[in-house]
Amino acid sequence: MADTDPRRGAGEGTISHPAFAALSDRLVPDRFLMGPHREYLAADLSGRVLDLGAGSGPTFPYAADAGGDDLEYHAVEPDPNMRRRAARKAKRTDLSVALRDARGESLPYADDSFDVVLSGLVFCTIGDPDAALEEVARVLRPGGELRFLEHVRNDGWRARAQDRLTPLWERAAGGCQLNRETVARFVGHDAFGVLEIERTGVGIFPVTPVVRGRLRRRDEQFSIR
Repeated sequence: MADTDPRRGAGEGTISHPAFAALSDRLVPDRFLMGPHREYLAADLSGRVLDLGAGSGPTFPYAADAGGDDLEYHAVEPDPNMRRRAARKAKRTDLSVALRDARGESLPYADDSFDVVLSGLVFCTIGDPDAALEEVARVLRPGGELRFLEHVRNDGWRARAQDRLTPLWERAAGGCQLNRETVARFVGHDAFGVLEIERTGVGIFPVTPVVRGRLRRRDEQFSIR
């Protein structure tokens, strides 16, 4: 199967947040806060896997530890500052990663290319999350899994506070949106069936709640919107 689908472009504009990339690994204790949940994403990985918006590669060590012998690990990351860090982390973790410059909205892979797509705290930053989810559905084979760990819009006064904070937060945190209703978007897509969804106890407001889960790409055909 050809790896590149000529119908899909590289996207518009440039994504680059050098200050956020330089500070994120130092200021965010990802292993302490998210370690068990990245283990959840990486558990028993096998076959052809895509790490969507890999960032600086925080899931790489878990995939290296838990992946099977047949693991073929691919990753996309549009920010060159993050991508350089991800490449260094892949070397340190002894994980062979095919790392590419691409956006979630325009993945450079053919239909039905992957057994698993991983989304680890990435849909909050994607410019067009609906288009990205369409792309995930397109590149996943029927029966394949979307495994996710995402923070989403809260309830009540916390949600209203997130709405007010998001414009400032977005500028400071590499485009992160605090108030995305990501899980509702996932569950509402007709290409996916829910295997499990769990609200975790991690996160510090305003980046709460954090939800993890697994969706299965349905076997039947669906229409790209």
